Amino acid sequence: MRLALISDQHGNDVAFRAVLADVERLDSGAIVCLGDVVQGGTEPAQTLDRLAGLGCETVLGNADAFLLEVPADSPEPLTERQLEVREWTLSQLSSSHLEQMRAFAPVVRRELDGVPLLLFHGSPRSYDDVLLPELAGEALEPFLGHDAALLAGGHTHLQWTRRIGDALYVNPGSVGISYDRHADPPVLRTLAEWALLTVAEGAVGVEFRQVPYALEDVQAAAKRSGRPHADEWAAQWSGS
Repeated sequence: MRLALISDQHGNDVAFRAVLADVERLDSGAIVCLGDVVQGGTEPAQTLDRLAGLGCETVLGNADAFLLEVPADSPEPLTERQLEVREWTLSQLSSSHLEQMRAFAPVVRRELDGVPLLLFHGSPRSYDDVLLPELAGEALEPFLGHDAALLAGGHTHLQWTRRIGDALYVNPGSVGISYDRHADPPVLRTLAEWALLTVAEGAVGVEFRQVPYALEDVQAAAKRSGRPHADEWAAQWSGS
């Protein structure tokens, strides 16, 4: 039994197309999206339409929630630029797109060949929770005590896995904004990330995938989009 995990497209439909071609090539079966689908990128409507075509379960991410309603108590400071891009993104979406997003679930529970899965964005408790490889102690508490053998979340745009209590935790990385966190400043890469789960006789396998896509396509999408600061957004991938 197989399950494809995708997350954090952030309106980069160029990367999303590349991932779905890879998913189809591997005959990966069902798909679950772990959220942050639209906000930030230059192709929000196209990304939502492509997701709708999959008919897959989708988790509500913090960026999705921000698009639906500006939070009164955001854990991160909101900038005028973020709000400007939000307003542009909303101008690109129809009422049916917003209804699609309102249907995103806080968490998704699945079973894969008898193995219970719990899927979320940040943690089972909150889409804002952050978990990184170097964190321990209190940072692990939201991930403990759940009736699941496998936990999967996105949010941090980082592919990695580890044991947490009795469960395996998996982060599939980011479809739309993959970056090298060891560079200073971090460098965005034209690599669309996802993860393939395989379960056979109770044994769980995780394969991390990184699919290249063309920088020229990202730049062309930005140029025709009308998104505020589109050139600066696209230039992050070129390093200029």
